[in-house]
Amino acid sequence: MKQRSVRSFAAALSAMAVIVSAAACTTKTPNGTDGGSPQDAKIAFLMPDIASTRYELYDAPLFRAKMKDLCGGCEVLYQNAGGDAAKQQQQADSALAQGADVIVIDPVDSAAAAGTVRTAQGRGVPVIAYDRPIPAVEADYYVSFDNEKIGSMIGASLVEHLEATSAEGGLLQVNGSPTDAAAGLIKKGIHSAVDSSGYELLAEYDTPAWEPGKAQSWVSGQITKFPGRIAGVVAANDGTGGGSIAAFKAAGAPVPPVTGNDAELAAAQRIIKGDQYNTISKPIKTVAEAAATAAFAFARGEKPRGDTTLFGTPSELFTPTVVTRENMAEVLVGDGKPLKTADVCTTTYAAACAEVGLT
Repeated sequence: MKQRSVRSFAAALSAMAVIVSAAACTTKTPNGTDGGSPQDAKIAFLMPDIASTRYELYDAPLFRAKMKDLCGGCEVLYQNAGGDAAKQQQQADSALAQGADVIVIDPVDSAAAAGTVRTAQGRGVPVIAYDRPIPAVEADYYVSFDNEKIGSMIGASLVEHLEATSAEGGLLQVNGSPTDAAAGLIKKGIHSAVDSSGYELLAEYDTPAWEPGKAQSWVSGQITKFPGRIAGVVAANDGTGGGSIAAFKAAGAPVPPVTGNDAELAAAQRIIKGDQYNTISKPIKTVAEAAATAAFAFARGEKPRGDTTLFGTPSELFTPTVVTRENMAEVLVGDGKPLKTADVCTTTYAAACAEVGLT
């Protein structure tokens, strides 16, 4: 009896050792905070580039502010990859090494970011895809705008304007980065609006890394190839739209209506001046705050459900607004709006601002 009791006790100790060992191999507890309070969580916020000014000016500050409001003791580990997918992977690895409890990532390269998702999830760290989806794997959550709808909205707005002005000729389509899944959705949306419009699509281009300079170079070549035949340019964002406009000006050619997306300050000024036809006003504050809210929920061990599912991922998709000169004062610029009148209506643009009711 005594010998059997000793063996039983030894077996119990062995089982306890296995349990302790297994627990030691788990990098995160169920609430994602290594057993600490979610009020001390570390949230990585990884943005893709500086080619679009929105990330530094709006997304990052708004995300930080909401996280501070939700969680005064939480730390935001912010990094911008500058358009370099390999650098973004290194930043993600560094965030994990620093003990990030949640990763929020706007991928430079949607395919490459799949590796980041797998690595983080393998360590028990949830990943929120922000702005751009990651189709190859299922992230834990996705917060963005309805990118396909953005494409259809800017395309349809341009077509309506061309029809109203009896414009003749064809269209150029300047898409975003070929490595960005959101750019692919915008591209699909644009095609849904222009392919059946009756306006010939003269040519289209996928702009590497969304670089305005590359868009400008390509459009310059098309101006030479199709002299006098370009009725409009459907550009996927304000950077590529600005590059397109610069190409026409450099060639000494009339600037046709050009679209945009992101409602950057410079784009608002171009629209007021008449150089750019439209842009998209995105509720960046709404999206940044939604991402922060979801990140804090994950830090508490909760799983946000989302309103829909995209690429197998629970998602929140917000609908933006098309902005032209006609609704600039109503939607984009002024008190309580995304852009301040004083910032937009500098001396150079004062007269044009007065024309659209911005004073």
